Amino acid sequence: TYTALTTIWDDKGIQAVRDKKNVVYVNDSADYFMDNIDRIKDKAYVPTTQDVIRTRVSTMGVIEVAFKMKNKNWRVFDVGGQRSQRKKWIHCFDDVKAVIYVVALSEYDQKLREDDTTNRMQESLQLFEQVCNNKHFTNTNMILFLNKKDLFEEKLPHSSLKEAFKEFTGEQTFDVCVKYIRRKFEKQNKNKQKVIYSHTTCATDTQQVEFVLDSTLDTILSAKLKGCGLY
Repeated sequence: TYTALTTIWDDKGIQAVRDKKNVVYVNDSADYFMDNIDRIKDKAYVPTTQDVIRTRVSTMGVIEVAFKMKNKNWRVFDVGGQRSQRKKWIHCFDDVKAVIYVVALSEYDQKLREDDTTNRMQESLQLFEQVCNNKHFTNTNMILFLNKKDLFEEKLPHSSLKEAFKEFTGEQTFDVCVKYIRRKFEKQNKNKQKVIYSHTTCATDTQQVEFVLDSTLDTILSAKLKGCGLY
């Protein structure tokens, strides 16, 4: 199996496909796992934290995770973003303190797997508008994670942001493009009293994620105190 995998991975045709991730779906972690295949094939192999983080599993339905942090008990509900999954959760939440919406920056030049005519970034933008302005989340804090910034930065020199936003005329640099995308999402908010808290993230960077999570929980706690007139 090891020989077959490495042979296929090194094939020129496969390499050509890997360079066209905007056209053909290739798992973001494929390069990582193939680069580490010698370690993984060892009979004594034990997954590292990075191995676990980079494992991609689509969320089906609603998954609840409970944990304690900052001396508070938290409940997080992970929901599927695919079209077929949305109807299972979009109207199911009440008294939610915050919505964390995750956008894959690197998918700006890709199409949906379930609809190869629709740009993923545009689809994400449309869904954000629906969630942000949903009657169930009128007074709910919205926290926007612009994720996969590392892959996004790698793509920018080779693929124009016009793939997602034809009207874009700015400089094709990381900072300019991220700012443009952030503003696009913020403009979807129709409630002037609601603030969109945004973070540019790389989910595989555990130190950064820890910092962002800490900041996110502070944001939620502060908003809760303000709502009670205590902050």
